[in-house]
Amino acid sequence: MKVYIEPKPKARLENESINHYEIEKDGGSSVDNRQYKTQKEANESAKRQGHNPILCARVRVTDKGRPDHWRNCE
Repeated sequence: MKVYIEPKPKARLENESINHYEIEKDGGSSVDNRQYKTQKEANESAKRQGHNPILCARVRVTDKGRPDHWRNCE
């Protein structure tokens, strides 16, 4: 299953602060209902959980339907 390391809260503007990261499924629901301080921590946890591929945000305001908003974390 493809998962996304999503910055939270969901930003409406580029300058909104990121409080944490979550591992999400394609539909937007959390994989493990946990909050991670850093993108790296979320990525490492997703790997330990056996997820592949893992996609990290390239931009602050994300859309899972836009491949250019994501990069491979591995």
